[in-house]
Amino acid sequence: MNLSIGIVGLPNVGKSTLFNALLKKQQAFVANYPFATIEPNVGIVPVPDERLAKLTEITKKEENMNSFPPIKPATVEFVDIAGLVRGAAEGAGLGNKFLSHIRETSIIAHVVRAFIDENVIRERSSDPENDFAVIQTELILADLQTTANVKSRLKKPSGVEKSGLDKLSENLNAGILARNIKFTDEEKEYARTLFLLTAKPEIVVLNVSEDDESLVQNEILRQRYADLLQITENRIIVICAKIEEEIAGLSEVDQKAYLKELGLVHSGLEKLIQKSYETLGLISFLTAGEKEVRAWTVKKGTNAQEAAGVIHTDFSKKFIKAEVVSYVDFVANNGWKGSRANGKARLEGRDYIIQDGDVVEFKIGS
Repeated sequence: MNLSIGIVGLPNVGKSTLFNALLKKQQAFVANYPFATIEPNVGIVPVPDERLAKLTEITKKEENMNSFPPIKPATVEFVDIAGLVRGAAEGAGLGNKFLSHIRETSIIAHVVRAFIDENVIRERSSDPENDFAVIQTELILADLQTTANVKSRLKKPSGVEKSGLDKLSENLNAGILARNIKFTDEEKEYARTLFLLTAKPEIVVLNVSEDDESLVQNEILRQRYADLLQITENRIIVICAKIEEEIAGLSEVDQKAYLKELGLVHSGLEKLIQKSYETLGLISFLTAGEKEVRAWTVKKGTNAQEAAGVIHTDFSKKFIKAEVVSYVDFVANNGWKGSRANGKARLEGRDYIIQDGDVVEFKIGS
């Protein structure tokens, strides 16, 4: 499945700097003035997964290959959406055009400026709490407009349509996001068809300065902002977009060395992707063979037959069995042959629930 993350926030909070760092190249035009990003920049980046390199080593040795099989990691699509401002839902700034781009993403990464730099213009921005509220308000107003448009089109709404739309109007007007509204199961299913902006999961990215101690020990900062923004702490990650930009051009080895020097374990990219996977309930299963070593993204709770369909729709239709080994056992037994010989490979049916890190070989009929 495709994971798409929309990076939003007020102008000059560090969105495009972060985007450039994530893509490891300058794809977004970064400048110190509002609306430097005038089209949503889209880029595909690999999901960091150290397991894949280990699987290539094992596969090369097990299959007596002259070279390593190619690695195909899972990927994430990042969309850098132009800075929204107060009144965007009514067309202010760059307007509704950019709100529409958010609808196409799986999750919102809301960048909030938590650094002080007199050299970076704070255009229409005052403080983190107000900045956060501005974006939330614009998303709510856009959803109210969507709700009103749907109401006007429905001549004879069904019971669930009427109750769902009425509940949306009442709660959105009270400042309650769609994802926090208490719907019945039927109303929730109907609301899902409206593709509301405030129904999307959201991660808050605190962009701090390079010398901020909270970059390393960020529990206190996360707690403070959770209280300030009235959100749960597990929705917040702390990064420094400037540092991400610095390490973007380094080799993987040098990146790890630099992060260690800074006292960091993971890069901002890794933290953002990990938090997105966690928030959306995503995991990766792995395939390993001479042709390629690959990670595949599925939702938690996906069964073996559904996972086969992620590789190819025909695999789901012609599914027979799935041979499964945990990553730990696969490595400990040096591949498929050792895992089979030591009883660590299992044949599972269509209802087996795929686990994160499962190494899988699907048995497909003709």
